[in-house]
Order: sequence, then structure tokens, then C-alpha cells
Amino acid sequence: MPYRILMIAPTSFFSDYGGHIRILEEARVLRQASQTVRIVTYYKGRDVDGLDIVRTPPTPWHADYEVGSSRHKFAFDALLLWTALGTALRFRPDVIHAHMHEGALIGSVLSRLTGAPMVFDFQGSMTSEMIDHRFLRSSGRAYRLARHLEDRINRMPRVILASSLNAADVLTREFGVHPARVMALPDCVNVDVFRLRASTDETDVAALKAQWGIPPERTIVAYLGLFAPYQGTDLLLEAARIIRRARNDVHWLMMGFPGVNTYRMRAIERGLADHITFTGRVSYEDAPRFLRVGDIAVAPKISATEGCGKLLNYMACGLPTVAFDTPVSREYLGEHGIYAATGDASALAAAILQLVVAPEHGRALGEWLRARAIENFSWQDSGMRLLSIYDAVTAPYTQTHTTARSSALTRRAH
Repeated sequence: MPYRILMIAPTSFFSDYGGHIRILEEARVLRQASQTVRIVTYYKGRDVDGLDIVRTPPTPWHADYEVGSSRHKFAFDALLLWTALGTALRFRPDVIHAHMHEGALIGSVLSRLTGAPMVFDFQGSMTSEMIDHRFLRSSGRAYRLARHLEDRINRMPRVILASSLNAADVLTREFGVHPARVMALPDCVNVDVFRLRASTDETDVAALKAQWGIPPERTIVAYLGLFAPYQGTDLLLEAARIIRRARNDVHWLMMGFPGVNTYRMRAIERGLADHITFTGRVSYEDAPRFLRVGDIAVAPKISATEGCGKLLNYMACGLPTVAFDTPVSREYLGEHGIYAATGDASALAAAILQLVVAPEHGRALGEWLRARAIENFSWQDSGMRLLSIYDAVTAPYTQTHTTARSSALTRRAH
């Protein structure tokens, strides 16, 4: 049946990284299945054609804000709650689809007021992310309070959608959520957009190399994503320094943000000025084109609980991929990834060099990875699973509560 789905996105949607991609592709695949989706999000971010997006007003004292955890988010989330409440009263959702823990907390309020069941899209531990972003210390009292809040939020929804099998394991093992309430709905990739480099792409690839001053004969190691310590950016630069001392034919294509100038200076300090290119933010729409410049992809993320959607983009583009040996990396890449001991820059450099010296083996790995992406990580399949989950959570409500919910909403709206 068609649903009216209210998505709560406590972030500056849309930005070109991480969980934003999941929100975008879920909304797109639901719309393709003739569902009505409305997204409530923060003031900043860019609109996407075809999506119904409602934004909060800006805070008068801080209209701009940084990526990641911030004390300003308390005010943003208060505005998000207010905006989402007004939207829910007008929209009258059948399902509330909440992203991230703040979204689930807001969604639980809306669910109680409207009677619409809530599903929680879990993309990683809230407190672990705060530690990754250096917003909390694991030994502090604030951490214990935040961990308690996270535990309470995890028990609010009827169903939690885990963005990876590892995330599902975290929920059941670390937080004690009953397995029957956890559904693994891994991140996916659009394999028609993210595709292999074809002979017809060579002119465009050459043009991009010329635009960014990349020597055409070098092996290109590509990274796409956020720049941050928990993303392994500093370790990647150290691995690049190690390889630069051994070889002169490897070039690093660093696509992402924030802190571009800071990381550019760190690269210069490591003697990489002529062997590394920082593009800054690359839009999601341009990402496939830029990835086709690469010969090897790298994902040095060290976070223990978050997903790593960039791996799927690499896979769909047929790029042999090096990653730290984490559960999420293994889940996506399987036996065809090249793994390095987590947090070890020397091991990361050695793993990358395996592919530099054996390009034919790398191309074979890339082909296997693309086949794996097509078989196991399709958004179309994920969308059908998502609809079946909506069917399950709305079944008790559809006949017995629809009329009462509509009447209650009408009274509150007036």
C-alpha cells in the first residue's frame, strides 16, 4: 500500500557525504515505488530535485555550524522538534522514519502524538561518534549520561534499521536490544551511476587530470569522504609519505572536506606537495566522474561502529580497494578487499603498494567487487525490504487506529 512517510533528519541535509547519501537514496527509492516522502531537516544543506524537504528556521545567534557533534545542536534539535511537529500535523504521516538518535528522540514524541509507528534508522552509536569527534571523553560523567540516553532511545522504536550487520550486532550485544526488533538494512549503491570506467571516458579522465595538474603516467590512489582523524586522514597522509619515499609514480587524489587547508599543509610538511591533489568538496552527482580518475581506492576509516558507504561507491566503480580491517570493511568488501591492520600507517602503505605493483591483479579485484555490489547492495532490493518493514509496523494500526489518528490530528491542527 502507499504510505505517507515523514523522515526526520537531524543534519544539514543534503551534504555530499556519509549518512546523507543513505537518506537521499532511501527517499529516492521510496518515491520510485510511489510512496510519498517528506523530509524535515536543519536550515542549512542543499535542496535535491524531486524531494519534498522542510527546513527549520535558523538560530539567530549561529546560522552556520560545523560538521559533527556541536553544543549548538541542542538548539538545532529544539527547532527541528518544533518544525517536525507542525509538519506532522499537516502531513499526517502513516510512518515516521527517524534518522540518527536525535531523530529517533524527536520521532518518538511525534509517534505518541500522531499514533504513527516509528522506525529508527541506526547509522552508528551516538556516544561512539561523539568520542570519535572528540566531543566526549569515555571516562567523563557526560559520557555516562549520554550513554544512558542512547540506551533509552534505542528502546523507543518498534523497529531499528541497522545500516550494517556490524551495527546490528552493536545494538544487540552492547545495548541489549532484542534481536526481533533489529533489521539489518545495509547501505547500498546505485550501480548504474557509479560504474566502471569505459573507453569513452578516457577523454574526460584526461581532462580532469589536466585540470588538477595530475601527471598522466602516475598511478592514482583515490579517497572520497570527510577529512578527520576518525576517518583515518592523518594515517593516510603518513602512508602516502612512506610510499613517496619508495616510489615516484604514485599520486593521491583527496576528494573531501572539511579542513582542506589544514590537511594540505600537513601533506606539504610530509614532502607530498607534488604528489597529492586536494579537490575540496565533490558533489554526490560528480563523485562517479571523479572516481573514474582513480586506479586504486582507499578507505582508512577507524571508527568501530559507523558504516562506510564510500566502500560501496568504490566497489561499483570497479576500483580495487584498500581498507583497515574492520567488521564493516569485511562486510562490504568480503574476500576481495585488501586489508591493513587498523590504525597502522605502515601496514596501510604496504597494502596499497600490493596493488601499485600488480595492476592486473587490482583490475581483477575491482571487477569482482563490482559484481559483489550488483549482487548484494542494490537500492532497489533495499527499497522493497523497507516497504515490507513498513507493512509490518503499520499492520496493527492500519484498520483500528487510522480513523482515530486522523480525528486527533484534525483537533490538534485547529
